[in-house]
Amino acid sequence: MSGHNKWSTIKHRKGAQDAKRGKVFTKLIKELTVSARLGGGDPGGNPRLRAALSAARAANMPKDNIDRAIKKGTGELEGVDYVEVNYEGYGPEGVALLIETLTDNSNRTVSEVRGVFHKRHGKMGEPGSVAWMFEQKGEVKLDKAVGDFEALFELALEAGAEDVVDGGDTWNVMTSRDALYAVSGAIEEHGHEPVETSLVQVPQTVVEITDVDLAHRILGIVEAFEDLDDVQKVWANFDFTDDVAAALAED
Repeated sequence: MSGHNKWSTIKHRKGAQDAKRGKVFTKLIKELTVSARLGGGDPGGNPRLRAALSAARAANMPKDNIDRAIKKGTGELEGVDYVEVNYEGYGPEGVALLIETLTDNSNRTVSEVRGVFHKRHGKMGEPGSVAWMFEQKGEVKLDKAVGDFEALFELALEAGAEDVVDGGDTWNVMTSRDALYAVSGAIEEHGHEPVETSLVQVPQTVVEITDVDLAHRILGIVEAFEDLDDVQKVWANFDFTDDVAAALAED
């Protein structure tokens, strides 16, 4: 689950990503390959590749893995041709789910996605059925050790950002979709290395979850999607009350 809710912080602190390092590397390799294929292998002229490299380094991916993924994207090495496909639907309590995938076999991927919806008592929707509930934004995450918040806030707004919000362990600089890489570049020029630079899907309405059992069922379907090799990111429009978030953090 990516950004904009308490679950992101809970999962980070529980080390869930470290436990799935192999899957994290698989997803990052796909993004590196696709980024290089679409925009070339020079990160200086390819903002998407530059963001993918930042994410790969943050995950401590070996340099050889990174180089091979990029060369497969540029055609220097033989590689798989991935395509981007999104799926939509509903989870427990009508929570909207938007699933981003990179796949070399769309028939396999749609079957796996449909299977998760079925097993987890969700409902797969038609294209556009929930996408309208989200707005795509840019997000630059910075470690809070960057220093004075006011200085960062001023720098971000001068570079074209819309806001800077507290992401728990990070400051999250929010931008329009088109301004993301210009803002991240300006921040980097001032000596701040982003933890992550990415396009995110921000829900326009949020379902507040007040029951711990329901929270577990919602997280179950989100994590089941995240476990699929072809799934890159899962976006949803839920948030937890403080009591529910505290209970989940203790699990």
